Amino acid sequence: MAAPVPQFAFNNGIKVPAIGMGCWMGGAGHGDRAEVMCKNALLHGYRHLDTAFGYGNEESVGKAIRESGIPREEIFVTTKLPSKHHHKVRESFEESLQALGLEYVDLYLIHWPQADTESGEHIPYGEKPTVVEVWKEMEKLVETGKVKSIGVSNFSIKTLNEILPHASIIPVTNQVEIHPCLPSFELQKFCEEKGILLTAYSPLGRPAPGQDKPILLTDTTVVGIAEKKNATPAQVVISWCVKRGIIVVPKSEAVERMKSNITIVDLSDEDMTILNSIHKRPGMHKSLLAYHNYTDDGLIFGWTYEQLGWNMKKGGICVD
Repeated sequence: MAAPVPQFAFNNGIKVPAIGMGCWMGGAGHGDRAEVMCKNALLHGYRHLDTAFGYGNEESVGKAIRESGIPREEIFVTTKLPSKHHHKVRESFEESLQALGLEYVDLYLIHWPQADTESGEHIPYGEKPTVVEVWKEMEKLVETGKVKSIGVSNFSIKTLNEILPHASIIPVTNQVEIHPCLPSFELQKFCEEKGILLTAYSPLGRPAPGQDKPILLTDTTVVGIAEKKNATPAQVVISWCVKRGIIVVPKSEAVERMKSNITIVDLSDEDMTILNSIHKRPGMHKSLLAYHNYTDDGLIFGWTYEQLGWNMKKGGICVD
């Protein structure tokens, strides 16, 4: 039986479960683990699975779906176009669809705005294929009936503004890192004005080197609210996203954590105000992921922060 999770409506009227299972396993591949995780997730009420070509586990995710016994139309499936395939959107999508073993996907995203060559070399900003050219190819996929909705991931206001004037189809969602250390309020306001929902990946962060848990799960503010609600810190952070109208795709292989993560906690306005303020504390406004290069000339997969539209002036990443 599906868990009683709210559903949000995209700008095309299609509905999506507000909580899904993220299928990034910490590295490409790990198909056996991904298959077991997805089977357990579906068994315990998840109806939204989020994978990507770059995760290397589309075959395993698709197998879990097909063997679940759950009607396909009840499961929302997301996958993503890799940077190295920006020059061949249709071919890459067909490859993902074949790997999944499904007749269609519910959502297909541009994983990153940056393009790479097939050998993995980064293509400089502004060179072909541009994000506008890639988006126009994404739009063509909707015409096939094999993709119900299209969107983007890791886009800022700047990169969204590059494609929106040329878009015949407005992205239904923008999937970015979001949590109380990186709330992205300005990005959410912009996206809401354009009819674009945000999706939060890595909503709980990841443990720093030498730590067992992400800092948010041991933060005294989060823990205090969790104790008051008789909930886990992860439930509080996930519920904070949902209450903001943000789709959230946490990942867990542990069944008990899966079950608690999909159980929403009723947060008060006071709770939300407190959680909204965590990023204002010294040193807390930041990404919790490890791939950032905070030097002035730092690059993220070939582009500067300025080219990405990511403001690094607040001691951390602010996608605005």
